[in-house]
Amino acid sequence: MDALSLHDYVIIDNFLDAGRLHTVQSFFQSHLDVFTKAGIGALGDHTIRKDIRGDFTYWLDRQRDTELQDIWSLIDETIYIYNRYCYLGLSGYEFHLAHYPKGGHYDKHLDQFNNRNNRTISMVIYLNKHWQQGDGGEMEIFLSNGSSLLVEPIEARCVMFKSGTVPHAVLASHKPRYSLTGWLLQQPSALGQFLG
Repeated sequence: MDALSLHDYVIIDNFLDAGRLHTVQSFFQSHLDVFTKAGIGALGDHTIRKDIRGDFTYWLDRQRDTELQDIWSLIDETIYIYNRYCYLGLSGYEFHLAHYPKGGHYDKHLDQFNNRNNRTISMVIYLNKHWQQGDGGEMEIFLSNGSSLLVEPIEARCVMFKSGTVPHAVLASHKPRYSLTGWLLQQPSALGQFLG
């Protein structure tokens, strides 16, 4: 919590224990055939822009994806800790699995839509077995002092950052890159605060 407050981001290695990691990796592989091309924007603004974003996603649903109960419990615990120690008033979440095929990337952006601003904390957990330097797919976090930080997508590493204030990008992946990615919300996603 202190690191996030000070730097607007935090990196935590070994965020998932071996059991949770195996569960989500197995679930990921068994659902790869139902992933869809990711776009940008929400609702009526949603468009596919391969020049900006090259990943495929599978949106998770707690009622449907019951195999991930241990992951849902971890998300609940994370929300509880943020609310207890940071008083963020988090009351919901939205998560998907993200697959960046070879060459996939995501240009510099904020994790906030033009028409709603309820994403508060972004959370990325990497699921890449045996990732090595040169495999690509790093997250580049753009810092307020004009420099940037490269975060290697190492298995079980979690990156959390303030959704509306931390610009970031995903560099081109040189082999398939997998993650569990989501947002902790101040209001449920269907009730986002609309910006006029």
